[in-house]
Amino acid sequence: MTLATHDVRWGAGGKLIVDGVSLSVEPNRVLGLIGPNGSGKSSLLRLLCRLRKVASGVVTLDGQDIAGVGRRDLARRLAFVEQQATTEIQLTVCDVVRLGRTPHRAAFASWSTEDERAVDAALERVGLSERHDQPWHTLSGGERQRVHIARALAQAPRELILDEPTNHLDIQHQLSILGLVRRLGVTCIVALHDLNLASLFCDRIGVLSAGRLVAVGLPEEVLTPALIREVFGVEVTIRLSANGHRHIDYLVDHEPGERP
Repeated sequence: MTLATHDVRWGAGGKLIVDGVSLSVEPNRVLGLIGPNGSGKSSLLRLLCRLRKVASGVVTLDGQDIAGVGRRDLARRLAFVEQQATTEIQLTVCDVVRLGRTPHRAAFASWSTEDERAVDAALERVGLSERHDQPWHTLSGGERQRVHIARALAQAPRELILDEPTNHLDIQHQLSILGLVRRLGVTCIVALHDLNLASLFCDRIGVLSAGRLVAVGLPEEVLTPALIREVFGVEVTIRLSANGHRHIDYLVDHEPGERP
C-alpha cells in the first residue's frame, strides 16, 4: 500500500467530520470515495494531502507519517486536483501547467529543458497539446479540468488525489475525464457523487457516512441495494447493461398526475 489513513479523526466548529477512518489504496489503482453531502469526503482528501492536520491518527505514505515529510518532497510525490478551480488572472494553458513544476525547481532557478518537457508531456497525456498557448478563460469546463490534471501530472506524482473532478460537467466530459484518470497509470483516490461512474471507473470503492467509513471493497461488493438504501436513503435495482457493466437504476415514486 502507498497512501493510507490509520484511525484518522478531524473536526471543525466542535463537530467531528472525519471519524476514525482507516483506509488504503493499492499502487496504480483507482480508489473511489462516495457518500452523501457532508459525509467527509473532501475533508478526508485534504487530510491525505496534508492540507489539514489530523486531530488524531496517522496518514502514511509508504509507511511513513506524512507529518514528517517536507512540503516540497510531498509535492514531488503527491498531487491534488480540486473541484473545478478557477482564476481571474490572465494565464495561458501552459502557464497553469507550469505551476506543477514548482516543487522540482530551486528558488530563482531558470526554466529548464526538463521542465518544458514535463509540461509538454503532461499536456499530451490529457490531449491538449494544441491548446498550449490558448488563454485559460477561453476553455470549456471540461478542458479546464484536463488542464488542472495536466498541472498535477507536471509534478510527476506517484499518487493523484481528485475531489469530484466531474462536478458541473456534462456527461460527455464526465466520461472523458474519468477515462483519462483511469488510463494515467498512477495511484488515484477520487471523490465522486455519481454511483454509476464510481462503479464503472474505480477498482475499489470506500463509502463514507457521517464521517465514518462504512464499507470498502470491489464495486460489486460495496454498491448493493441494501447499502445504498442505508447510506443514501434511496431504493435501487441493479442490472447488467448490454456491455456487461453493472448499472444502478433509481426507483422513484411519482405522485398522481406527475409525469413518470
